[in-house]
Amino acid sequence: MRLTGWGCFDQRVSTVMNTPGVDGLDEVVRVLRQWQHDGAPMQLHPGDLGWYWRFGAETTAGALRTWGRDGEILALGLLDGPGLLRLAIAPDAGHDEELARRMVADVTQPERGVLPQGSVCIEARYDGVFRDLLLVDGWKLDEPWTPLRRDLAEPVEDCGVRIEAIGPEQAHVRADVQRAAFDGSTFTDERWHAMATGSPYAEARCLVAYDGHGVAVAGTTVWSAGPGRPGLLEPMGVHREHRGHGYGTAITVAAAAALGDMGSSSAIVCAESANAGAVATYRSAGFEQLPDVRDLRRRSG
Repeated sequence: MRLTGWGCFDQRVSTVMNTPGVDGLDEVVRVLRQWQHDGAPMQLHPGDLGWYWRFGAETTAGALRTWGRDGEILALGLLDGPGLLRLAIAPDAGHDEELARRMVADVTQPERGVLPQGSVCIEARYDGVFRDLLLVDGWKLDEPWTPLRRDLAEPVEDCGVRIEAIGPEQAHVRADVQRAAFDGSTFTDERWHAMATGSPYAEARCLVAYDGHGVAVAGTTVWSAGPGRPGLLEPMGVHREHRGHGYGTAITVAAAAALGDMGSSSAIVCAESANAGAVATYRSAGFEQLPDVRDLRRRSG
């Protein structure tokens, strides 16, 4: 995919920013999959794009920005809401100063079409020149998040409850559990079907847990990035009327097992550190708690 976009700082600089069209989405997903590997900072994952795809391919394409040169994508971002940019960068590009300076210019100048004026947040969880430049520019560390990881080299134990993989005919079940688990959720079976049309969902599964009476009590979606790469849980939730019975732990174990079946090297997730219950649930499902990470925020005014 040849990149086009904003002009360069001068004739020696070739990095450009681009908003891909719908026809460029599969290439973006392919590149993002290649960037996932164990031991890397937990950054934007193909599953994050897959979950966003519930709003449709056109909306997903419009929310993406890529940076690259000579036809090669080096960094990409997802505008996950009006004031949040979630970033990923190629494994060998974190110390590319020209790339970082171009990205900083694009994200800090509203006329370039990335972030608006005022208070905004950037999820850039990798070390490198880009974070350093933003901190020098006055951006501050935001609230902490807790990454967690479970190695999948060994088989995953049975989760102890009935789990079903959800297909198109049961999309409403997955959507109902999602809305019952998250206040304000707008997930519907129509949005499930939109999500399922995206290329990330070709390597994904929706899972629902049931209690002993056949009631759907928890749900999650797991996203593989390909064999030998980390897979993502996004999102996981327990029905508000069925909490406190271990269903969150059970479906998280089932999610890890599903990713293992798909060939993932590990299962990863990131939770708000302030949400002690979520962190405890993932730990009880065999996930290792990693050091907290912080996004960057620019305050208004």
